[in-house]
Amino acid sequence: MTAPAPSRSDRPTAIVFDMGGVLVELGPLTDILGDDPLGVDEFWARWLASPSVREFEMGRCTVEAFGTALVNELQLGFGGDELVARFARWPRGLFPGAVELIADLAHCDVALLSNTNALHWEQQADAAVISQLVDRAYLSFELGLAKPDRAIFEYVIADLAVDPSQIVFLDDNQPNVDAARSLGIEAHLARGVGEARAVLAGLGVFD
Repeated sequence: MTAPAPSRSDRPTAIVFDMGGVLVELGPLTDILGDDPLGVDEFWARWLASPSVREFEMGRCTVEAFGTALVNELQLGFGGDELVARFARWPRGLFPGAVELIADLAHCDVALLSNTNALHWEQQADAAVISQLVDRAYLSFELGLAKPDRAIFEYVIADLAVDPSQIVFLDDNQPNVDAARSLGIEAHLARGVGEARAVLAGLGVFD
C-alpha cells in the first residue's frame, strides 16, 4: 500500500542543498590527486577530517598555505602550487537540470549549505548563476563554521527560523547527513540532481 502524501501543512518549508556533488558537478579525484590511488570513500573521510581543509574552508588560512599543507597531509607527489591549480578546476559547473530543479521549488525557501572557499565560490564555472539561484547561501568560509559540526546546522536552523523538521537537507556525504539528523532536520543522502529530485518527490515537496 502506498503511503499517503503529506498534507500541505506537513510539507517542508525550507530546502537546503549542499553544493558540490549535489547541484554542482565535481571532477574525478584524479583532478586533485593525480595518479594517487586513494579510494573515493577514504578520500572523503580524510577530506572532511583534514585540518588543512577545515582551516581553508572556514576562512582561516590563505590558499597558498592550504595547498602546501594538503600536499603534506596526503603525501602527494607534486607541490602546493599545482595542488591549488588542480583544486581550482575541480568544480565543473551546475549539473544538467539544477536550474530547473530550483525553479520547481519556488514555493519553498531554498538555500545552500556548503563547505566551500572564496576561490570556488567566486571563480568556479557558473558562479554568477549559482549565487542567484537560491534565497540564502550558508558558506563555511564566510561563517567560520563547517559541516559536519553541530554549530553550523544550529546556525542554519536559527536563521531560517523554522522547526528543524520543516527543513529538508540534501548532501552527498553521509557524516553531514547524520549530523543534520541529530538536530531533527529531515536530511537525506543525494548525489546529483536526479537523486535530489527523487528524494524531494518522495517527500511530496512538488505536490
